[in-house]
Amino acid sequence: MDKYLKEENFINRELSWLDFNFRVLHEAKDKVHPLFERIKFLAITCSNLDEFYMVRVASLKNMVHSGYKKKDASGLSAKEQLEKISEKTHEMVKEQYNTYSRSLLPQLALNGVNIADREHLSLKQLDFISRYFKNEIFPILTPMAVDSSRPFPLIHNKALNICALIRGKDKKEAFATVQVPSVLPRLIRLPDSEKDSYILIEEIIKEFLPNLFTGNEVLCAYSYRVMRDADIPIDEDDSEDLLLEIEKNLKQRERSEVIRLEVDSGIEKNLLSILKKELNIEKEDIYKISGPIDLTFLNKLYSAGGHENLKFPDFKPQTHPRLGKDTDIFEEIKKGDILLHHPYYSFKSVVDLIKRAAFDDKVLAIKQTLYRVSGNSPIIAALSQAAENGKQVSVLVELKARFDEENNIIWARKLERAGCHVIYGLLGLKTHSKITEIVRREEDGIIRYVHLGTGNYNDITAQFYTDMGLLTCSKEIGEDAGAFFNMISGFSEPSHWNKLILAPIWLRNKTVEMIEREIRHAEEGKEARIIAKMNSLVDPNIIALLYKASCAGVKIDLIVRGICALRAGVNGLSENITVRSIIGRYLEHTRIYYFYNDGVENIFCASSDLMQRNLDRRVEIMFPIEDEELKKEVMHVIDVQLADTMRAYIQTDGVYEKVDRRGKQSIDCQVVFGEEAVKSNKRKEEKKKVNVFIPKTKPEDE
Repeated sequence: MDKYLKEENFINRELSWLDFNFRVLHEAKDKVHPLFERIKFLAITCSNLDEFYMVRVASLKNMVHSGYKKKDASGLSAKEQLEKISEKTHEMVKEQYNTYSRSLLPQLALNGVNIADREHLSLKQLDFISRYFKNEIFPILTPMAVDSSRPFPLIHNKALNICALIRGKDKKEAFATVQVPSVLPRLIRLPDSEKDSYILIEEIIKEFLPNLFTGNEVLCAYSYRVMRDADIPIDEDDSEDLLLEIEKNLKQRERSEVIRLEVDSGIEKNLLSILKKELNIEKEDIYKISGPIDLTFLNKLYSAGGHENLKFPDFKPQTHPRLGKDTDIFEEIKKGDILLHHPYYSFKSVVDLIKRAAFDDKVLAIKQTLYRVSGNSPIIAALSQAAENGKQVSVLVELKARFDEENNIIWARKLERAGCHVIYGLLGLKTHSKITEIVRREEDGIIRYVHLGTGNYNDITAQFYTDMGLLTCSKEIGEDAGAFFNMISGFSEPSHWNKLILAPIWLRNKTVEMIEREIRHAEEGKEARIIAKMNSLVDPNIIALLYKASCAGVKIDLIVRGICALRAGVNGLSENITVRSIIGRYLEHTRIYYFYNDGVENIFCASSDLMQRNLDRRVEIMFPIEDEELKKEVMHVIDVQLADTMRAYIQTDGVYEKVDRRGKQSIDCQVVFGEEAVKSNKRKEEKKKVNVFIPKTKPEDE
């Protein structure tokens, strides 16, 4: 295996992630998309980059500070990675703002949408922003000067600020800063009879900044924003109460190291040197921005209403044909397993299952894992109601879910107050599994109904993440589900599993075993094939094994949305491997693993990607799809994605390019799945009409 583990065979995971974000940025530039969808893609690239810096770049900086010298699989040290990341990110930011200023802003103006600056306002608009500043903004603002008696203030993570150079009556110059209030909308609609006109709140504040420093002269003012380290480790071993420990760490984030500074491109040198010194930041981590700092405000423009002709056609997630309004969901699951492909089939069916269980007299217990849920989660409400109704409710709430820690603490406490048994994850591991078990007493005994998924129990993200979920009352999976919850709530470790494959103990070995089986079949001259769809492929040992499989003649198709450390299409290494990334209207989140197995096809869905963290440091579940009709459904999804010519990028030796469409049918897999879901419900309605018996009003002979 050593020859497959050479450094040149791997792409650095951080640089691969940046390539992914460049692909999203490419979608923002693609004129095939409606204009408002393009601005949404641009906003996504900015929020993606924020999280990347707060977590991944912060982690690398911590490695450098601690003297960590070990290189990654691609042969780069943490310091070398930071240098390459900085170079690539500066290029990305420049392209983001070129896209915004040169492409999207002019197109918005042509379509009646204007984002104004304060130098180009009408008298009516100037009067409006003057009153808005006086009545809405001014009472909230707190200007902070810096001098010998007033130290440099705490600048909050991701908050937008305005720094200014102030000259007093004594002619001395001083630094001052004011935080742009996040409690007010960033995008303010202006009165305009001809266009939808907006102005950014920081433009209004800059216009009337002298009102905050009466008796002083404002020499200049510029926007800036800092990004802080959010990769704060939690010492679980020494923590008596994990919930309190995480709450403490959340507060520490606000004072952690500044790892990125964004400033207006024209910022005065003295102001920049003050910021650089006080924030203790290196030159390469300063980004001069030619436009509004933090383009995520474009999401607000998208959702402001109107301009539906500039967006994707509205798609309403369909109810699965077997799960209609009057369906007894438990009886339907007993007829056979049900596969849900979200968002094409509505996630509401999963919510309805838990709601139904909360009020069903036959239901004795509900057990569920929660990793990320929505801000007003109907699932949390249903679980609370179930506990209040006397059901035994056990919920594992993963407090270590990054950036959802605070939200999850709130939900955990609410569930506890309702009478649920709440488990706060496992020591040293994140529980990333998506599983629900409903225990029901029926005439023929206890039956376990189980939902297994590839995505979170989040009713909001389920509308724009693609995921799969299995509803089953398989006795073997039910036993496994019971064993799983006993394992995470106590000290029980099952001697065996019937169907489920779990990380961190069993999943890696089983994956290796199935890849090696395909290698043996190929070496025996048999057909051998692997197809895998996931978010990220990073694990060096799995990648090396895939290289070995390719060299043995196994045909391998990989659909990897984001990070991919594997180099595809390299002679003598991976010529039998294709890698494609699909970027579209929905975020591809489904994990599917297929092994030909000499014609006895094995198909699995999973909560896990092929990364070290998933395989070794998280509690994950891979579950089989065994019903022959459902196998066909999963393979149809794979086949359509492999045939996609509109949303797919193909990787060759680390370089991604859109599929060459010449001479090929235009196939957008996400559009295909949406259309198919609508058609399946139409067929169901037509079938109902055909089967309706209409009694005659009088005998035929009469």
